[in-house]
Amino acid sequence: MPGDFFDSNVLLYVASPLDARADRAERIVSGGGAVSVQVLNEVTHVARRKFVMDWFEIEQFLTGLRAFVTVHDLTLLTHAEAMRLVRSFRLAWYDALTVAAALLAGCDRLLTEDMHHGLVIDDRLRIENPFLG
Repeated sequence: MPGDFFDSNVLLYVASPLDARADRAERIVSGGGAVSVQVLNEVTHVARRKFVMDWFEIEQFLTGLRAFVTVHDLTLLTHAEAMRLVRSFRLAWYDALTVAAALLAGCDRLLTEDMHHGLVIDDRLRIENPFLG
């Protein structure tokens, strides 16, 4: 079933209640979607380093997020797909891993602030910045 795949930056706004994008991020994520383990790892890293959350707070935050998203594992197939995407679309490596995971999850939109808004990958995955406009 097509749906949304969230990059870490969208999820992190949910943890940033003082940011103007927080309400929009909460509405988007509460509608459900998908992420990869990589995205959860990135959220964990930023929550610890930038937001200075303790491990219990991070675990609680991630548990809350997982109530709304399906988490997809990274596999050798994800890695191989990312290699193809790096060559074909000149994506940065970790962006390519996120795009690969979204494609393999069958999603039709990747919501992120960090990639080229409007880019369509393989005629089926559209990259969108949900905070524009």
